Amino acid sequence: MSSLPKLSAPEVPKGPWCLFLDIDGTLLEHAAHPDAVVVSDQLRKLLAGLELQLDGALAFITGRSIAAVDHLFQPLRLRAAGLYGLEHRLTRDGPVEAAGEPADIAALAEEVEAELASADVYIERKGPILAIHTRAAPHLLQRATQLVEQALERLPVGYRVLAGNAGVELMPLEAAKGAAIRRFLDLPAFEGRRPVFLGDDTSDENGFEAVNEMEGISIRIKPRGTTAARYALAGVDEALAWLDAVSLAQVR
Repeated sequence: MSSLPKLSAPEVPKGPWCLFLDIDGTLLEHAAHPDAVVVSDQLRKLLAGLELQLDGALAFITGRSIAAVDHLFQPLRLRAAGLYGLEHRLTRDGPVEAAGEPADIAALAEEVEAELASADVYIERKGPILAIHTRAAPHLLQRATQLVEQALERLPVGYRVLAGNAGVELMPLEAAKGAAIRRFLDLPAFEGRRPVFLGDDTSDENGFEAVNEMEGISIRIKPRGTTAARYALAGVDEALAWLDAVSLAQVR
């Protein structure tokens, strides 16, 4: 694990490479509510250009559902792993392998909603994942974490709690960005390419570890404390500037 003072800006990838991108906190600034973010035409153009330059070897790796990603970036559609890899769209225009909401998670969501009913807390039901966003109410993060940890004891084996920068999530053990990245790397469009992954949160650490194992480029955006990433960028603006520079380098 690396700490912030030891991390430098990433190199421009050389040779065949592929790109994996987290969204919130990486391409877009965080907002109090996930629906409050806005995608600019400039960002759509940048991503479409990179996808073309990489011959399709680009994918979102996100905690959002793929349906939410498509709505956010419309009309742009890219390959994606949603819900931390519980959903996949392996080709740009292909079908989505979706995950439903189990009955025990639905019941838990209703309990949490009753306990934390507040305009400042957003409880997001994402199929088998329950996310509690406390960015607008940081004083409730500890209570939200307690609720999901207590719920974990009552649920069937196979769930875990993931604490983030401004919220907490309850999810199946198989939800992991590293596994999602590995699945894409088995596809012809990605095979033989060096993986590059940009992310900003604790949920991205598993992805950084997977990319490091394959001698790829792991980049943490605005890192806090320790991270498995080998490079760092100071924030969303710097991440977008780096991607723009990488795109320009592809056409030289």
